[in-house]
Amino acid sequence: MNVEKLRKMAGAVRTGGKGSMRRKKKAIHKTTTTDDKRLQSTLKRIGVNAIPAIEEINIFKDDLVIQFTNPKVQASIAANTWVVSGSPQTKKLQDILPGIINQLGPDNLDNLRKLAEQYKQQIPGAATATTTQEDDDDEVPELVAGETFEAAAEEGHTS
Repeated sequence: MNVEKLRKMAGAVRTGGKGSMRRKKKAIHKTTTTDDKRLQSTLKRIGVNAIPAIEEINIFKDDLVIQFTNPKVQASIAANTWVVSGSPQTKKLQDILPGIINQLGPDNLDNLRKLAEQYKQQIPGAATATTTQEDDDDEVPELVAGETFEAAAEEGHTS
């Protein structure tokens, strides 16, 4: 072998400068499988159970939705722990809105209203037409003393 090549290799093994001791063993880098094994053992200790037949999970965060399709879901009710593993996709709420309307709860109705207002601001002509129809539907006629609801309803149909 070449002497220069040997010196170069020996220099790569030294931990300090000239005259310092060489490394005794090579540093072993941990892989992600050890982290995964540690996570699985911790989950087993908590007592999570797999939940089968879940096709989709949507996590709502402001006007973004983190969507998992065909995820692996594990849960431990006693530890209040849910584990969702799979490949996530981050999408905007308006992109997947028609398919998830039935999944929206009362806390997400505010986001839906904001989204509708933004849409109305983008199309000003459509906004005025829909607001006038909504105002007509929402109005409650005031009753005069002595009149009944039926009489007021008949007057509304005739006019």
